[in-house]
Amino acid sequence: VQLQASGGGLVQAGGSLRLSCAASGGTFSSHVMGWFRQAPGKERKFVASIGLRGNNIDYADAVKGRFTISRDNAKSTVYLQMNSLKPEDTAVYYCAARVSPVGFIRSSTTYRYWGQGTQVTVSS
Repeated sequence: VQLQASGGGLVQAGGSLRLSCAASGGTFSSHVMGWFRQAPGKERKFVASIGLRGNNIDYADAVKGRFTISRDNAKSTVYLQMNSLKPEDTAVYYCAARVSPVGFIRSSTTYRYWGQGTQVTVSS
């Protein structure tokens, strides 16, 4: 499975961005999908995940109420709508796909396939 993330950019605090992650080369609907982010000098952190049919959605506390994850299996694409952005949201955002249902869904080690990352910068 190949994942291609897009939609990042520079935005002022309080603004919005929508990230997309298009999958190819596999059966998208068979993968739980997640978004992670990594700020400079910090470890990669869980942002959100979504189940096979768009159910079983989970968010990190830091983004709950501001970010919305969704998926369109017909388009093999997962989205991350980010509203009310804050400077601390600045990071490279990665989409990822799980293969096995085993393991903690918020752990990056349980995801097998990763996109290349898209930079999100929020200015104050």
